[in-house]
Amino acid sequence: MRRILVTGASGLIGSALVPLLASRGHRVTATDRTFPADDPRHLDVRSPRQVSAALRSVDGIVHLAAVSRVVWGEKNPRECWRTNVTALRHLLSAALDAPTKPWVLFASSREVYGDAPHLPAREDTPFAPLNVYGRAKVAGESLIEEARAAGLTAGTVRLSNVYGRIDDHADRVVPAFCRGAARASVLRVEGETNTFDFTHVDDAVRGILLMTERLARGEPDLPPIHLVTGRGTTLGELAAMAVNASPHSATAYLAPHRTFDVARFIGDPTRAAEVLGWKAEISVLQGVRRLVRAFSALGRVTPRPALSDRKPC
Repeated sequence: MRRILVTGASGLIGSALVPLLASRGHRVTATDRTFPADDPRHLDVRSPRQVSAALRSVDGIVHLAAVSRVVWGEKNPRECWRTNVTALRHLLSAALDAPTKPWVLFASSREVYGDAPHLPAREDTPFAPLNVYGRAKVAGESLIEEARAAGLTAGTVRLSNVYGRIDDHADRVVPAFCRGAARASVLRVEGETNTFDFTHVDDAVRGILLMTERLARGEPDLPPIHLVTGRGTTLGELAAMAVNASPHSATAYLAPHRTFDVARFIGDPTRAAEVLGWKAEISVLQGVRRLVRAFSALGRVTPRPALSDRKPC
């Protein structure tokens, strides 16, 4: 049994990862800034004092807490940098000073690659971030490498358009499309030919679990790994999948894509297969059908107004 701290545990990935870790016999401390201040699970990663206290008796940390949306980073770049970079610097310093010297797994993003010139992108594809969020993740990865050089066992997982639950951010593209399809709404497609490598949350947390096991064994040279399917899906194709899975008559509306967004990304899953023995098991079509069904069931109980799509992050 290991004592594992998960930051950002209320998010899409954290809420799926915590029970998975617990099912493997680990003692998991799930923390998030969204918990009330008097809740022992409350942790504001921007507070060095709170972080140092939380790290005193843990064996490992999965650091998911972040300003997690591209659009949020564009709207408030200072807060994005404070949360995603400065807070990580404090966390790594606290980990190096902690009695248990816990390992750290940092959640990065395919946004570090920007619009890669060659697809599918490999983990050694040069960084070329297009936005504040992507640049903050590049800086975070650099801090991880500095901490490794200082003696900390640490690693980086790069995530790509993770989806799969109805309680995800309402304006992310997959839940927005699936909710709209379930409620016979018009789906707003911002960039019909924009192409992404969508990863189901169940696949993502399974890969994260495998990486934590490597770090827990003290593996010093675990390379950055992106968890990707290796298959691209355009937003137009994604919308069609949602519409076809709908029990109603949903339609799609085409709109221009946002200028600060990556337009195309497909990743190469070879390293994840070779290092972790991992591969994605849930196709986008399967995941979309599941999510449309889930929203349809929810709608029968508590119908809500339809929401328009925003580009994934």
